[in-house]
Amino acid sequence: MERPGPTEGAETSGPDPQLAVTMGFTGFGKKARTFDLEAMFEQTRRTAVERSRKTLEAREKEEEMNREKELRRQNEDIEPTSSGSNVVRDCSKSSSSDTSSSGSEESSDSSDDELIGPPLPPTMAEEPVDRMEQAIGRLPPPLHEEEEDGDDDDDDGGDSEEEENPVQKIPDSHEITLKHGTKTVSALGLDPSGARLVTGGYDYDVKFWDFAGMDASFKAFRSLQPCECHQIKSLQYSNTGDMILVVSGSSQAKVIDRDGFEVMECIKGDQYIVDMANTKGHTAMLHTGSWHPKIKGEFMTCSNDATVRTWEVENPKKQKSVFKPRTMQGKKVIPTTCTYSRDGNLIAAACQNGSIQIWDRNLTVHPKFHYKQAHDPGTDTSCVAFSYDGTVLASRGGDDTLKLWDIRQFNKPLFSASGLPTMFPMTDCCFSPDDKLIVTGTSVQRGCGSGKLVFFERRTFQRVYEIDITDASVVRCLWHPKLNQIMVGTGNGLAKVYYDPNKSQRGAKLCVVKTQRKAKQAETLTQDYIITPHALPMFREPRQRSTRKQLEKDRLDPLKSHKPEPPVAGPGRGGRVGTHGGTLSSYIVKNIALDKTDDSNPREAILRHAKAAEDNPYWVSPAYSKTQPKAMFAQVESDDEEAKNEPEWKKRKI
Repeated sequence: MERPGPTEGAETSGPDPQLAVTMGFTGFGKKARTFDLEAMFEQTRRTAVERSRKTLEAREKEEEMNREKELRRQNEDIEPTSSGSNVVRDCSKSSSSDTSSSGSEESSDSSDDELIGPPLPPTMAEEPVDRMEQAIGRLPPPLHEEEEDGDDDDDDGGDSEEEENPVQKIPDSHEITLKHGTKTVSALGLDPSGARLVTGGYDYDVKFWDFAGMDASFKAFRSLQPCECHQIKSLQYSNTGDMILVVSGSSQAKVIDRDGFEVMECIKGDQYIVDMANTKGHTAMLHTGSWHPKIKGEFMTCSNDATVRTWEVENPKKQKSVFKPRTMQGKKVIPTTCTYSRDGNLIAAACQNGSIQIWDRNLTVHPKFHYKQAHDPGTDTSCVAFSYDGTVLASRGGDDTLKLWDIRQFNKPLFSASGLPTMFPMTDCCFSPDDKLIVTGTSVQRGCGSGKLVFFERRTFQRVYEIDITDASVVRCLWHPKLNQIMVGTGNGLAKVYYDPNKSQRGAKLCVVKTQRKAKQAETLTQDYIITPHALPMFREPRQRSTRKQLEKDRLDPLKSHKPEPPVAGPGRGGRVGTHGGTLSSYIVKNIALDKTDDSNPREAILRHAKAAEDNPYWVSPAYSKTQPKAMFAQVESDDEEAKNEPEWKKRKI
């Protein structure tokens, strides 16, 4: 028998069985199965759509059945009016037609096509459902419903008119005054919740104000000097409200907690290094600082060393990054103010040459936007602030102007307003919570008018409103979005809070309703009690009791409650003789006639009594009469007597 060839065997008998045994599995040599992924995805999508449609139809049927049950129940309980019954009947018919049509057709629009006649008004169709859900009671007629809708439309029109006029949203009907000191309030900070206000000034003090804990006396609960003898330039709460960034005239910024205790202090850099990027910190006076709006513990500062540096609270020994503003020629330029954008991705700084430079936070080499003549060169731009939508930047210049910029087209200002005098390097500006107004302050010379808070409309940049603050400059302004209250720092040491009882929330409204606490007289008479637990009982002071009980006990004591006798006036009374009579002659004798002042030579006045003291010693000599030896003095002879008593040999010799 002949062995078949390989081609002939493959055609008749299929795969070689020995090969399958060798490989360890059967089916070797069969064609692999292919899958169409697009077809599988399409089938899955159709299945999901079909299930969703069925679920939605079942839910709609269940809702329609519930509505019909509620309508029947209301019709049984309440006897509707003719118009109301027509409405309910029409609605029930429409609902039943909708139910029948939803089962037959896929789209719900076909139910409206099956209705005979014009469609029902939306108010008549929705009114029974709303009444059913709210369970108010009897169904009103359609005309009444239309009147209510008309009133609602009028109210909506009034609201739209109020929204169109942002001046009406300014909370300036009431104000309170916080006395910080006698010098300029150069820094203001309010925590995100609006519970605490912190103020700083040229008197080096930082004061804490708690709205919930204050009464009508408006006194700060804590005052400290975190930077010793440096003026406070900027104060800002972190985005979590647990830390405060303190920027002063020194080269080292500080971070303190809500109670004023120091958390960290930035390191000072080496002023002998030329490249400021190689130092670990600032080497010159600071201008301002700002927290990152999103990242906790990150902040930045700008300084006279021509750098803007970002820091982390956990690493005070070295800055995180360094931004070096430069002119168009590549020379150093000092930044006077800096801030983060609302999303924290951009850093903006205004410089002494009048330029505004904006960097990407992650790219420190070249600025993303650079406008070289934003303000007059040589003037200190005191503030740059981003709007809440993050597309507009406002700059307050030292050239008495306020300008608005669109960072998407940073080639020219959108608007510019002049005639806003400023004399402080920290005069700032801010946006209203709805982004429709821009606020800034003006400065005045002492005795030459009053400082004003000026409001500009963002859309047209018109000067729409002004508030006369006080007879001094307006330095700081802050509009809190949650409280809807405006805080103002002035040049005469005052911090004012403007609010509206109807438009504002919490804040100053919490403390104005509290009466001023009067100091009790008993509290002024209390003595300090020294606690000595290890002293002997005989030396231990008695335990201090309450002041009121102690006063009641002292009142019963005849010695402690005895009133001192007043001095006797006149001739005398009660057995006491007056010091002098009550007549004019006695008064003259006491005050004029008995005046024994001696204007003579004091030596002669003493020697006048020398002979009487020698003849009748009374004070000193009798005390030493028994112990003092008898004085023996040598006699002093005159010149004539000496000549007489001179020996003869001397006379001859002469």
